[in-house]
Amino acid sequence: RVGLIGFGLAGQAFHAPTIRGTVGLELACILERSRSLAQQKYPGVCVARTLEELLADETIRLVVVATPNTSHFDLARQCMMAGRDVVVDKPFTTTTQEARELIHIAERQKRLLAVYHNRRWDGDFATVKKLIASGTLGRLVAYESHYDRFRPQLRPSAWREQPGPGSGILYDLGPHLIDQATTLFGVPKSVTADVFAQRDGAQVDDAFDLRFEYPGLRATLRSSMLALAARPRFLLHGMQGSFVKYGMDPQEEFLRRGEFPSSTDWGPHWGEDPEEQWGLLSVPEGNSSATKKVHTERGDYRGFYANVRDAIARGEPPAVTAKDGLRTIRAIELALESSRERCTVPWSESD
Repeated sequence: RVGLIGFGLAGQAFHAPTIRGTVGLELACILERSRSLAQQKYPGVCVARTLEELLADETIRLVVVATPNTSHFDLARQCMMAGRDVVVDKPFTTTTQEARELIHIAERQKRLLAVYHNRRWDGDFATVKKLIASGTLGRLVAYESHYDRFRPQLRPSAWREQPGPGSGILYDLGPHLIDQATTLFGVPKSVTADVFAQRDGAQVDDAFDLRFEYPGLRATLRSSMLALAARPRFLLHGMQGSFVKYGMDPQEEFLRRGEFPSSTDWGPHWGEDPEEQWGLLSVPEGNSSATKKVHTERGDYRGFYANVRDAIARGEPPAVTAKDGLRTIRAIELALESSRERCTVPWSESD
């Protein structure tokens, strides 16, 4: 049985549907402090108004924290101290100090602590991971990943666009790109970053360019809120070929629109990428080159919660650990330092 804290965008679109869609999990309670959206969408689920009310139900084993970034630390801490396993939405915390403290609490309390890096279950990322592992591209020399939007209008009432810890696009979209890159390649030797604002009147960063240096490989991660013309979602160059992929994984769009099954049977086509968005693989052929489409693997965010279920029930290793979340927060801190000091920063585990 699962308790969900928070019913904003993350709770409504990414957590409640995938929890309900995962065999063996029951969405038992949603903590929504004032509004009644949870009751309207899930009339059969208990709605709590306080954390104490949610934790009073001792049958709830797993608690998911899907609230504004600055509240992640304290809510996760309280839930683990109350004997619950915890999933924290990305970003894990706003500082590495908070992340390390939560990891220590989880170890002392013998609790599962995982971070919701759901983009590992994007179909395009699974395709890139498979392609790299196959060796088709040869030794990889360049990896580029973009996550762009076009939203020229500011949202001054949104906490993500108000100055403060954990605000801005680097903490919002950055964790997706950083976790994918470090999942593929580990921690880099150094970080070079430019974190900046492009929109008129913006009070927080709304664009970033990150460069992670590895032996023989450069990973470039970019995001902007003013990218109307699409950049490649992924672009890879190797000694034996290149791969380019446009278009985002389709799951987010369907989840945001509420277009998902109400049962655990989501059918064989959930997460399928339309053929027109499949990536293109180019390889040498004689004095020229040959290009072919690469079928995109099927994505399914429910894979995250299926793994959490198995970690709790059968002791299987969690796919996304709290230390993975810590690694991402450390990368963000180093990126901000690099941008602020206008220099390349070597990777270090602490200040």
